[in-house]
Formats: sequence, structure tokens, C-alpha cells
Amino acid sequence: MAFRKFLSALGVNAPEVETVVDTPAVRPGERLDCTVTVRGGGADVDVERLRLDLVVRAEDREADGSTAWRNPYPVAVRDLGAFRLPAGETLIRKVSFEVPWEMPLTRARGIALRGAHAAVRTELAVDGAVDKGDFDRVEVHGLPAHDALFDAFEELGFALHETEVKIGEWTAVMEDRRTSPWWQEVDFFFPAAYGRGRTELEAVFVPRPDAVDVHPGGYPPLTLAYAELDQAGWTAAVDACVRRHWR
Repeated sequence: MAFRKFLSALGVNAPEVETVVDTPAVRPGERLDCTVTVRGGGADVDVERLRLDLVVRAEDREADGSTAWRNPYPVAVRDLGAFRLPAGETLIRKVSFEVPWEMPLTRARGIALRGAHAAVRTELAVDGAVDKGDFDRVEVHGLPAHDALFDAFEELGFALHETEVKIGEWTAVMEDRRTSPWWQEVDFFFPAAYGRGRTELEAVFVPRPDAVDVHPGGYPPLTLAYAELDQAGWTAAVDACVRRHWR
């Protein structure tokens, strides 16, 4: 983003901040790099906190249930701490996030996912006042395993509807192997061949460095190893798993 004046109530003394996301397209497990430039205003100020949050849209935090995001959820935080900012001086900081393996996707096979948003948010605190600044959008693309799973559901006739990020606990029967307190639901409409009418399957993909758990709704997962990625085999395995739980 361009330089933006934070905490405008400080008038000419207000610092300006620019955050540039150097890697605006990432995948789970990769590193997201940012450059933050802070420029002092008309007087010295004590910055109590300069923080970057990697945030996503979470369904639980949007009261109206729309696909807008007014109350984003932080999945990773980098706090640059407190420092003295002399008038007119420019400070440049490099900040990196390790993108969680379970990071919600915003795109799959290059296509934007409805309801999915991610960004880096810059927050500055001076004299007890906090300015959360603007969002710098980030594209989170799927791993090869994600793409194979989306292909599998498409080949089976499922129609992608939307995605939602949920926060909290899920049922014990799902055999929780998450390491994060959130998960992303991928909602598909059942094809006619499954005899479910116009209902949805809320699938959850939980990736790790070597494998991914595929939860067909609120049921135990099918675990697929990346080293054994075979499109025909994965499609057949997903079909068998869904039919076993959704007769």
C-alpha cells in the first residue's frame, strides 16, 4: 500500500507507515515476507507497538453472515515491539510469517474461492491510541494435494459452493489432528448420483507436511499421503469415503 498517515489525531506529528507484501501469493507451509517502512512526523514519538497480523475472514466473527469481513481473525502475529521514532526519520523493518500448514485457502487451481479472504494488517499504537491501518491482500493458493482433492470432487460431480473459516472445537468423532484453533470448510453440493437432493457436503481438508486429512462432513478423516498422490486413486478413495458415511 502507499504511505498512510496513522493516528491522524496527532496532526503533523503523526507517523506514516507503508507495508509492502513482498510475497503476495503463497501456499501453506511457505514463508510470507513483508517490508514495513515507518516515517516520522513533525515531532519525536514513542511507538508503543508496531504489529503485523496475518488475518482471514472467519464466519463466526461476522454477525450478518455475509461474505464481507469487518472483524478479521488473526492466524499469525509479528510484533515489532516499542521504539523511539525521531521526527522525520525513516525506519525500515523486514517481517516474515511462516504460513501455517492449515492456513485457509483463498484460491484453488487458480480460481478465487467464494467467502475466502486473507490479508496482512498493520497496527500502530502511540500514547495509548491504536490504529489498525489498512489491509494488504494476500492470495493463499492450494498445495498440489489441495488441487487434486478439488479435482476429485469435481470429477465425482460435486459443485463447489463456498468456503467458511470456523473457530473453536469440533466433534470428537472427527479425530481432531489439527494444530490450529480454526479450520476451513469447503462446501460442495451433492451430485444427483448420491441421492442427497440439493444438500451440501461440508468437507474439511487438514494438511500437514507429509499428508492431508479429508473429513467428509462431520466424520472421521480419510488420510492421503503426498508421496502417493495419484489422481485416479485419490478420486476413488474420496468417493468410497463419502459413500461410506453418506449412504
